This record gives sequence, structure tokens and C-alpha cells, in this order.
Amino acid sequence: MEAHAQTRIGHVHLKVADLERALGFWRDVIGLSVTQRMGDQAVFLSAGGYHHHIALNTWESLGGSPPASGTTGLFHVALLFPSRLDWRVCCSAYWRPA
Repeated sequence: MEAHAQTRIGHVHLKVADLERALGFWRDVIGLSVTQRMGDQAVFLSAGGYHHHIALNTWESLGGSPPASGTTGLFHVALLFPSRLDWRVCCSAYWRPA
């Protein structure tokens, strides 16, 4: 499964505590493609061959804890798929109705 090439995403850099866990979500669930990897420190991902839409790194966050309630952290990021069907195809392998 790969995200539709016309999926629109801003340019987002995320500091993550666990690179492989974050990569598993953005690559395996959302369907972004890895465009570059810097060992166990950073991964860059995109849809449609762009250099990167999402960057994940552990440069200042390796092994860190989630932010406490009421403090800073990622609140929102949006991915705009070309259609609802493209979104459903992307996510259907992972989220099935009960």
C-alpha cells in the first residue's frame, strides 16, 4: 500500500522518541515512501516522489517521554487525500470496523 501521489501534506518535522515506531506508522499505515534515511537518527518520507513531506528525527528526543498534559507537543497535522476513497484504501488494511 502506498499513499496516493496527489496526497497533499505540509512540510512537517517531528522529534520522536522511537524512530522505528514512528516510521512504522507513517510508512506502513499512512503509506508514505522513505526518500532518505540517516542511520538510526532520522528518516524522511513523502508521497508522490517529493523530497520529503514528513521528517522524523531523534536528535533531541531519543527515548523521551510524551509531553505532560497541558504542555507543548504536536496538536494537529493534516493530510489531504485526493478523495475519500483514496483515504479509505490507505487506511483499510489497518482500521477495520468492529
